[in-house]
Amino acid sequence: MNKPIKRSWAEPYKIKMVELIKMTSPAERRKALQEAGYNTFLLKSADVYIDLLTDSGTSAMSDRQWAGMMLGDEAYAGSRNFYHLEEVVKDVYGYKYLIPTHQGRGAENILSKILIKKGDIIPGNMYFTTTRLHQELAGGKFEDVIIDEAHDSESEYPFKGNIDLEKLDKLVKKHGAEKIPYVSMATSVNMAGGQPISMQNLKDLRKYTKKHGIRVIHDMTRVAENAYFIQQREKGYADKTIKEIVKEICSYTDGATMSAKKDALVNIGGFLAVNDWDVFEEARNMVVVYEGLHTYGGLAGRDMEAMAIGIGESVGDDHIKARVGQVIYLGEKMIEYGVPIVKPIGGHGIFVDAKQFLPHIPQDMYPAQTLAAEIYQDSGVRTMERGIVSAGRKANGDNYCPKLELVRFTIPRRVYTQAHMDVIAESTARVFERREKIKGMKMIYEPKYLRFFQARFEKIK
Repeated sequence: MNKPIKRSWAEPYKIKMVELIKMTSPAERRKALQEAGYNTFLLKSADVYIDLLTDSGTSAMSDRQWAGMMLGDEAYAGSRNFYHLEEVVKDVYGYKYLIPTHQGRGAENILSKILIKKGDIIPGNMYFTTTRLHQELAGGKFEDVIIDEAHDSESEYPFKGNIDLEKLDKLVKKHGAEKIPYVSMATSVNMAGGQPISMQNLKDLRKYTKKHGIRVIHDMTRVAENAYFIQQREKGYADKTIKEIVKEICSYTDGATMSAKKDALVNIGGFLAVNDWDVFEEARNMVVVYEGLHTYGGLAGRDMEAMAIGIGESVGDDHIKARVGQVIYLGEKMIEYGVPIVKPIGGHGIFVDAKQFLPHIPQDMYPAQTLAAEIYQDSGVRTMERGIVSAGRKANGDNYCPKLELVRFTIPRRVYTQAHMDVIAESTARVFERREKIKGMKMIYEPKYLRFFQARFEKIK
C-alpha cells in the first residue's frame, strides 16, 4: 500500500526584492568578535551572515506597508495617519485610547511614571529587561509570579506563560492591594522562551484582579503569536480566528504597552493603549514631554501608516501559521541534532539551554554569552544571550542569577528561508559536537544599566 502523500505548507507571500549579505571567513569573524568584546550586540551588522539577534524592527514589510509609507501625512499636529492607527487599534485590540510612542520602552516609561509610586510591588509573569528597569526607576519592585514550569526548560507544559494565582495572592496578602498598581502580564513571555499564556488563566486573573481592584497591564508585543498557541492548544478555540482570539485576550486587560517592531511588522514604533480616561489624560500630557505631540509620539506619519497596515496583517491566520511554523521547523531540527532547547517550542525564536549545552561552565563565567560568541565564530550567525548578563544586578549589587541561562535565536518575520534555518541548525550542531573544549568568559566592562547591550568580555585562558 502506498504511503499517503504529505501536504506541506509554504509561506503566504512571494519575494519581490532581495538584500545581498556578506559571507565572512573564520579569521574575519574571530577579529570581529575580539573587536566587539565577545558581545554579539557590538558586532557590526555588515559582519553578520544570518542575523538572529532580535525580531524587533527586523521584519520585512509588505508591499502594502511600503505603499502606505508614501501616504505619510507629516503634519506636526493631527496627522491623518494617527487617526487611521487609532481606528485600527480600536478595531483589532479593542482599547479605547491610544498614545503613540517611538517604541515599546517609551510606553513603559510613561506608564511607570504614571502608575508606580515608591515602594510599590509589580507582579508579573517573568521579568523583561526594559520593563523591569522602568518599574525600578519609578520606585517599584518587580516580583515574579509565573508558574514554576516556566523555569524548567524541559517541561512540555503547553502554557508556561501562565500566572500562578497563589503566588499573586500571597503578594496581595503580604503587601495589600493598594501597594500593587497593576499586574504586568506579558503574552508570549520572552525570557521564558516565547511561551504563551492561556485564555483560561487570563480569565481567572481578570476575575481575581477585579475582586481586589488591581489593574492588568498587557505587554502585547507578541500577542498574535500567543493567540496562535491558544488556537492550536486550548479547548474551544480551534475554530476561532487569530483576530478574534487577540481581541478576547485584550478584553481581559485594562491597558497595554506595545513595541510594534515585533508583531506589527514595522522597523520603528510603539504605543500605549488604555481604557481608563484618567490614565489616558495623564499619558497624553506626558508623551509631549518625553516623545512628541500626542498625535505622533516621536513617529513620522509614514511610520504610523505602516504600523496600522502591519497590525492588520499580523492577525492574518495564514501569516501567523507560517511565522510560527518557521520557528517550529528550526526547533525540530535542533532537537534532531540533540541540541538542548526550551520546550515546547515558542513563538518568536529558539532558546538553547546553555546550562545543558555547556554544563562544565559555571553561570558566573557566562555560558550563554560564551555560546553566542562560539556560534558566530562558527558560521557568522548572530544570536544573543538571555541569562545572567541580561538579568543584571540587584539594588545591593549582587547579580540576579536566573534559573534559565539561554541563547536566543530570534527569527525575524518574512526575512529568511527554510535553507537559512538548516544552516543555523547545522552550525549549532557543529558547536555542540566540540562543546567540551569550550571555556567560559569574564566581564571586563559593565555599563550601569541594561549591561547586555554594551558589556565587554574576554575569554578565560
